[in-house]
Amino acid sequence: VLLGLDGDGDRLASEPRSLVTKRSRVSVYVKLAKPEVTLLVLIATGFGFMMASPFLSVGALGKVLLGTGLLAIGTATLNHCLERNDDAKMHRTAQRPLPAGQLSVWEAYGLGLFLCLFGTVYLAMQVNQLTSLIGLMTSLIYLGVYTPLKRKSAWCTFVGAFPGAAPVLMGWAAATDTLLQEAWVLFAVLFIWQFPHFLAIAWMYREDYARAGMLMLPTNDPEGNVAFRQVLGYSFALVPVSLIPFWLGMAGTFYLIAALLLGCGFLCYSYRFYSKRTKQHAKLMLHVTVVYLPLLFSMMVLDKIRI
Repeated sequence: VLLGLDGDGDRLASEPRSLVTKRSRVSVYVKLAKPEVTLLVLIATGFGFMMASPFLSVGALGKVLLGTGLLAIGTATLNHCLERNDDAKMHRTAQRPLPAGQLSVWEAYGLGLFLCLFGTVYLAMQVNQLTSLIGLMTSLIYLGVYTPLKRKSAWCTFVGAFPGAAPVLMGWAAATDTLLQEAWVLFAVLFIWQFPHFLAIAWMYREDYARAGMLMLPTNDPEGNVAFRQVLGYSFALVPVSLIPFWLGMAGTFYLIAALLLGCGFLCYSYRFYSKRTKQHAKLMLHVTVVYLPLLFSMMVLDKIRI
C-alpha cells in the first residue's frame, strides 16, 4: 500500500484494485463498522438506559441500541473516509478497506451519510428527540472537531473524550427524556476512563502515529513524561469518581466494595505502565481498561437490581 502513495493517495484510496467477492465484501463492511468500538458504544448506551429505567423494557432498549448502532457505524464509516490517506501511512491501518482499495471512497461516504441520517431520524421518531440530538452532536464533534484535531494538537484526546462518553447520556435520555445529575456522574466515569485507555493505544502505536503526522501524544516529550503523568492522574481520579454512584444512592454497598477493588486493581496496572513504559505494558494496560469498564458497569447494574 505504501509504495503507491507518491502524491497519489486519493486515487489509491478511492479506486478498488481488484474485484471483491460477495463474501469478502461483507467483511469489508464489517471492518468499516469498527465492531470493537461500536460494541463499547452499545454497552455504554445500554448501561445508561438500564441505570435510568425503573424497570427494563426490552423493546425500548432494543430501539435505542438499534438507532445508536446505526449512528455509530455511520460515524465510523465516515471516519474511515476522512482518515483514509493517514491510515495508508500506518502499518496497523494500511489494510483497512479504503487504503487497501477494497471499496470506493464515494461508496463509503454514501453509506456513512445514509446510516448517520437514518440513525438520527430513527432515534428521533422511535425513541425521543433528546437522544437523537445527543447522538447527532456526538457524531458531528467526533468527525468535525476530534478527527481533524488529531493532526494539529495533542488536545485531541481531551476533545475526543466528550463524544466518547456521550453514549451513556444517550442511554439515559432514551429512558427518561431528561439528563439528571446521575447521568452526568456516569458520563464523568466514562470520560475519565478514556484517558488511560487511549493513551495506552497511543503509546503502543506512537511510531505509526508519528509516521502519519497524528499528534496523539504531547509533542517534544519522547520519554512520555506528560502522557504517563496523565495516565496515573486520571487513574487516581477514576477511583473516587467511580464511587459517587454509591453516595448518590444509585448503587449500594455491593457496588462500593466492587468499585474499590476494581479501582485499586486499575491503579496497580496504571502504576506498572507508568514505571515500565514498554509496549508490552501498554498492551496490558489496554486489556485492563477494556475489562474494567464492563465489569464496573455490570456491578452497578447488579446492585441497582438488588436495591
